[in-house]
Amino acid sequence: MANLPELYIKLVGLVLLGFILGRILPSIVPLRLGQFLFWFGVPISVVAFLRKADLSGQIWVAPAVAYVALFLGVVLAWLAIKCQGYFGKKQKTSLPKSTQGSLILTSMVGNTGYLGYPIALSIVGTEYFAWALFYDLLGSTIGAYGLGVLIAAWFGEEQKSYWQMAKVILINPTLWSFGLGLQLRQVHLSSLTILCLDTLAWTALTAALTLIGMRLSQIQSWDSLPLAAVSVAVKMIIVPLIISAFLPLLGITGKTALVIILQMAMPPAFASLILAEAFNLDRQLTVSAIALGSAFILLTLPVWILITGN
Repeated sequence: MANLPELYIKLVGLVLLGFILGRILPSIVPLRLGQFLFWFGVPISVVAFLRKADLSGQIWVAPAVAYVALFLGVVLAWLAIKCQGYFGKKQKTSLPKSTQGSLILTSMVGNTGYLGYPIALSIVGTEYFAWALFYDLLGSTIGAYGLGVLIAAWFGEEQKSYWQMAKVILINPTLWSFGLGLQLRQVHLSSLTILCLDTLAWTALTAALTLIGMRLSQIQSWDSLPLAAVSVAVKMIIVPLIISAFLPLLGITGKTALVIILQMAMPPAFASLILAEAFNLDRQLTVSAIALGSAFILLTLPVWILITGN
């Protein structure tokens, strides 16, 4: 089934390695690794894999679906907040605003980059990678630092400059590498150059999975697990199920549909943690949702493959 055993060995092995390293190495190591991946690793991967991607067809549907998934996640999370009695809270007091904000953010923004890229590449290959790329860069990233910033500012206790957060998008090297990759598709590169690009790209994705484990090793408490389960259910089950039912109406089927569904069903993104820290939201809930979702993805992957018939 789409090389799942091999993929699981890589995912579990690398994340576990990162978890162990995160426990024994200084905290500065995951910080520097994250910075390296942000500025160099992931952009190089985008350039390398975009050269091989098929950009024909309705590829612009991918970011459109991403926006629909974002808004649907917000709506469902808001409904969950209004029905918080189902979370096991018998008191009539509402959730703190900071917790509400984190619940909404973790229900809408998925890890479509560091985790979505290697999963898409392993399951459907480079031919369909552009769909994952467009979903992430033109959908999730802009949505996270656009709508996500507005939500974080509304529910947060810290007032940040909107320009400061807008710069996160404008200086995002992955977006710039997206444009560079499109231009380099028309340029003939030597076999050695292509080999180096591919090697660096896969090395970066390997490091990205290890980084996820390092960050998960920093979890201090699981007190927010019940609320985290709500956001994970919205983000990874309910939203993908609803939207996947309408994809055939848009002519999106087969592996193309699988890529989009996989991106929709990614666990909560680290971008939600960045926003939680910037606007003083519920960090513990955010980290718990990321951890729970990162484990839950192992159960949901074969389900989505079966649903799409791939």
